[in-house]
This record gives sequence, structure tokens and C-alpha cells, in this order.
Amino acid sequence: MVLFEKLPESQSGEYCCRSNLNLYDSPTCDSLATQAAGGRQLQILSSTPVEKAIEMRLCEDGYSAWLPLEDIAELEPAAKGYQAIALSPTQIQERVPAIIAFTKQAMQQPNYYHWGGTVAPNYDCSGLMQAGFAASGIWLPRDSYQQEAFTQTLEIEELLPGDLIFFGTPEKTNHVGLYLGDGYYIHSSGRQTGRNGIGIDQLSEHGDKISQFYYRQLRKLGRVVANYQGNSRTGKMPV
Repeated sequence: MVLFEKLPESQSGEYCCRSNLNLYDSPTCDSLATQAAGGRQLQILSSTPVEKAIEMRLCEDGYSAWLPLEDIAELEPAAKGYQAIALSPTQIQERVPAIIAFTKQAMQQPNYYHWGGTVAPNYDCSGLMQAGFAASGIWLPRDSYQQEAFTQTLEIEELLPGDLIFFGTPEKTNHVGLYLGDGYYIHSSGRQTGRNGIGIDQLSEHGDKISQFYYRQLRKLGRVVANYQGNSRTGKMPV
């Protein structure tokens, strides 16, 4: 089976999302992997469907997932291939107030923690970070452990507003928050160990039970000093 009368060929090799789309971790589309906000670009990795979906890759962060066949109609050919813009550390720091404002505004809306969520109102931890930076034209990798690897490592006395705080096990990061200053950070945390949504916690062993829980899992502090380049490539649609 070859793709799809609904999907015209793209000369750029990429497609643009007409609307927010759910993307899944397997072709059965049972478990959400991530979301793509309207306007994002993607590449189709194979024009042959598997079960209920086609495999694709988002251009801005290089994240691969499965798009349900029923959502093919929400794609249109991109006029040109995605090209990340180079940003200096100074340019990124200038955008930190807007990034913080985005996360605080998101917190003011009714929300809950949503695994795989990257679009309003319901985010997971790394999805909130990615969305906040992307709203200011800065792309991060998708998952918290990828964001950790992407950032410049800091000592705690070097922390500035806009830096990222990573939590997890000795083996791997599994949570991330955004430092606000004065010992506080904002993050989207789950129901079992957090606030089931976006909240502000204290980076201290002396905070409330939730703050203490995450402080015990502190792994790394990092600063975003570049715009993520993704895995963009161009070419004809595969067959």
C-alpha cells in the first residue's frame, strides 16, 4: 500500500501540521509519545502504513513517532525545509523573561499532568520546558534526559533564572523544571509524586514534602546556550 490520496507530494520533503496532533510510540496508537503543535514541520519516514499509522519525524527536535492514518488530512506540504536559526547564549538569555512568563501563564490555566503533552493546557515536565522555550523561538530536545545532555552543566551557585533543573535516579534523568530565581522553580509534575500539573516548588531540603521529594532526586543543573538543530533533512517523500 502506497501513501495516500489524501497527502500530496511535498517538493521540500516535509509537511506542516494544520492543527495540534497527537503522536504515538507505536503503530497501534495506544500510548501517547508526544504532540505536535499546529505549524510544526515533519518528515514522513515511510510511505507504507503499519497497522493504524505512519512513521514520521518532527523536524524541530528530531523526534520520531507514529501519526494515526486518520490525521493524514491534517498535513500539508511545507513550502521549504525546516532550518534552525543559530542563537548565541546572550540572545537566549534575553528571552528568559518571556520563557518564564509563558510557564507562569500556563500555570494559571486549569491543567493537569499529561504524559506526552507539549501543547496547552496539559503538559508533561519536558513538554512544558520545550513549549516555553519554543514560544520564544528556542528549540530544545523533547525528553528530559535529552534536554539534560543538551545543556551546559552548572554548579548550584551559578544558577540563574531560566536555567533547567534535572531530577531522577543515579542512572538517568526523568524530570525537569525551570529555575525562577530565589530558590524556586516551576515544573509540571505527576499525581503520585507531585502536584498533578504545573506548580512552583522550592529547590531545598527544607521545603514541603513535594519539594523535599524532588530535591532528594536532584541530578544536574543546566543552562541552554544554543538553539537545538534537530535532525532536519530534505528530499522527496519516501516510497
